[in-house]
Parts: sequence; C-alpha cells; structure tokens
Amino acid sequence: MKKNNIIKEKTYNFALRIIKISKYLNQNKNEYVSSKQILRS
Repeated sequence: MKKNNIIKEKTYNFALRIIKISKYLNQNKNEYVSSKQILRS
C-alpha cells in the first residue's frame, strides 16, 4: 500500500497556485515583471 506524502502534495499544489497567479498577472493586469519574479522565486 502506497503512503501519501503530504509535503509532496502541498508543495505541488503550491507550485500550481504560483503558476496560476503568474498567468493571471501576466494576462489581466499586464504585470510582466512581477509575474516573472514570482515564477523565479
């Protein structure tokens, strides 16, 4: 039986949220510099 790794799941979900917010900033707010900095960090 495979045990779920909670840290791996939370890290993955956090990364997805970062990608979504950077896309939102890039498309809707035209914040290119901020979205690139968020992705890099």
